[in-house]
Amino acid sequence: MADAEKPSNFIRNIVNADLAAGRYASRHWSGAPGPAAQQKVGAVDTAKIRTRFPPEPNGYLHFGHAKSICLNFGLARDYGGACHLRFDDTNPEKEEQEYVDSIVDAVKWLGWDWNQDLYYASNYFQWMYDFAETLIRHGDAYVDSQSAEEMRANRGTLTEPGKPSPFRDRTPDENLDLFRRMKAGEFADGAHVLRAKIDMASGNINLRDPAIYRIRKATHHNTGDAWCIYPMYTYAHPIEDALENITHSICTLEFEDQRPFYDWLLGKLAAHGCVNTPLPQQIEFARLNLTYVVLSKRKLIQLVDEKHVAGWDDPRLPTLVGARRRGYTAEGFRRFAEMIGVTKSDSLIDYSVFEECQREVLNETAPRRIAVLDPLKLVIDNYPEGQEELCEAPNHPQQPELGKRPVPFARELWIEREDFVEVPPKGYFRLFPGNKVRLRYGFVVECTGCDKDAAGNVVAVHCNYFADSKSGTPGSDTYKVKGNIHWVSARHAYAADVRLYDRLFAVPQPGAEQDFLDDINPDSVKTVSAQLEPSLKDAAAEDRFQFERHGYFVADRVESRPGAPVFNRAVTLKDSWAKAK
Repeated sequence: MADAEKPSNFIRNIVNADLAAGRYASRHWSGAPGPAAQQKVGAVDTAKIRTRFPPEPNGYLHFGHAKSICLNFGLARDYGGACHLRFDDTNPEKEEQEYVDSIVDAVKWLGWDWNQDLYYASNYFQWMYDFAETLIRHGDAYVDSQSAEEMRANRGTLTEPGKPSPFRDRTPDENLDLFRRMKAGEFADGAHVLRAKIDMASGNINLRDPAIYRIRKATHHNTGDAWCIYPMYTYAHPIEDALENITHSICTLEFEDQRPFYDWLLGKLAAHGCVNTPLPQQIEFARLNLTYVVLSKRKLIQLVDEKHVAGWDDPRLPTLVGARRRGYTAEGFRRFAEMIGVTKSDSLIDYSVFEECQREVLNETAPRRIAVLDPLKLVIDNYPEGQEELCEAPNHPQQPELGKRPVPFARELWIEREDFVEVPPKGYFRLFPGNKVRLRYGFVVECTGCDKDAAGNVVAVHCNYFADSKSGTPGSDTYKVKGNIHWVSARHAYAADVRLYDRLFAVPQPGAEQDFLDDINPDSVKTVSAQLEPSLKDAAAEDRFQFERHGYFVADRVESRPGAPVFNRAVTLKDSWAKAK
């Protein structure tokens, strides 16, 4: 879809106005590592806009991140710009290479490409340190030696101003000396912090001399032990944006109160000649809120650590690695992001909207196959023993160009247990003694009875078939039946575990009325021993199919093996929660 055809929103309106005014038409690189070797200090930046997706590598991405990814990369694509993938790795105690790798994989899976624009905050640590010294020399930052408790006590409240630190009036030379000694490792963690010198009486608490550097004697996943002081995220982020020539720094609404510091810092650094203008602008949008899920990182960690789920890639979790394993599609995520758009107001979106986007994509792309999830033996007594033949089933009924596939037929079949009853309720058109049904893509059969075990459970159903009723053959339409059931040949079927996943939580807003763990859906997963049509035995990991009548399934990317796939249900054919709302 061309840019002009895209639905308008407040962010696109801002971008359109900036482009019309030529706000970013003459940007030059400041000197930080650029996306290509030829980009050097003073070189002109030819990208119309630059956005970025800046995750902290301290966890796995979730559905909310997918919205931000699609927004930032989509804007860059639509306006002929570039989107950077940047790791805001300023906290060595919580960050790991495992998370970096998973984030790279997730963004690629969603279908986005950052080309050469992959960055790390840690690549800028020397710039950030040098900029901090510049702030100190100009009286815009100072080393505070209060304890964390004293700083909190003196910060003030929403109605009372903060109290200046007793160390606020140290001279620039004193501050430089202490800051350099912090960098040299002379002090213990927490002994000092570097704070921006702004206004302890500001109505915005974020401007009451926020900390911008702290001592952390921890090994960093990217820089090792080169540093023992690390910048705070709120200090590092605007610097990264400026050095990377970001034009529109798009983030969620919880950062709105941080925007004044973002602007203050970049204004100071520009005035001191550290970064080029025009400066990036921060724009906030409402984060994703979905029913039946939790997107809090703390709660997701709790679910994993306390083993309420089977790991970060559990298909019930709203992580992207879990979504991929469940069988959700990247195109479904992109459609969902496009559908819900972006606003400045928080709203709660029903999970069924997301599921419907996935159904639309899967309905278009998933080949059809036959699976019996609750098998019951059907014996065709008048079909010759040892005989078999092939029936034909379409690979996709709406895409005849995909052709048909052979499905073996024999005397003994598997059918769904729910497709037989001895005493039918009103409106039941499937198998019961004396009734005729069509075996989908095969013959019409008439039920003659059933076998039971000692406990009275039905173990097999018997029927006779009509040899001249095979689907697709001349004259087969002479048998008028209302029921149509699916089946697989018992001799040829592939027996496999199939996991039926459902929503992890049983209520729309987990934790709204009790501990969110108490809202976990006890039926969020059920594993069944199914009988599948034989072609499914050759399914490769992440192959997706529609199992007729049952929904959309994927061969598990972790547990499937060549010739032995395990299947997960991504989503049902219809919204199974509609009646529960």
